[in-house]
Amino acid sequence: MTPDPQTDDDEIVTWWGLVIEGYLATQNTLMGELAERFGLAPASFDILMRLVRSPEHRMPMTRLATEAALSSGGFTKVADRLVAADLICRVPSPEDRRVTFAALTEHGLEVALKARAACAEILRRIVLTPLGPDAAGLAEAMRTLRSVNG
Repeated sequence: MTPDPQTDDDEIVTWWGLVIEGYLATQNTLMGELAERFGLAPASFDILMRLVRSPEHRMPMTRLATEAALSSGGFTKVADRLVAADLICRVPSPEDRRVTFAALTEHGLEVALKARAACAEILRRIVLTPLGPDAAGLAEAMRTLRSVNG
């Protein structure tokens, strides 16, 4: 269905509001369940997911902070909590002494894999079940918006 370019102003603003409200409600449910099960704040979960998908389960800390959209200070606080919980460690780069990697510990990898599986299970229940086949279209629409506006 192609949207009508003459869509009423109030209607299009309402559509966008529904997108935001739907996202926030879903994200709050997802992050609430993950926090309850694993004690992970949203930023910590995001960092673990980025590291579990990275080669050797590590990434330069500055790049990780940028990708997670955290300030240097904000990232340092999250990283310190993850280090204290034995989920990540800081590893100096052997090639460049200015670079420090954040790397998953063995315990961190185990937690990250369990949290990812739990996240998928929760998303199946709170997104895929209610939306059915429309879920794939929603993901593609969000990919398009990220590409056009990102």
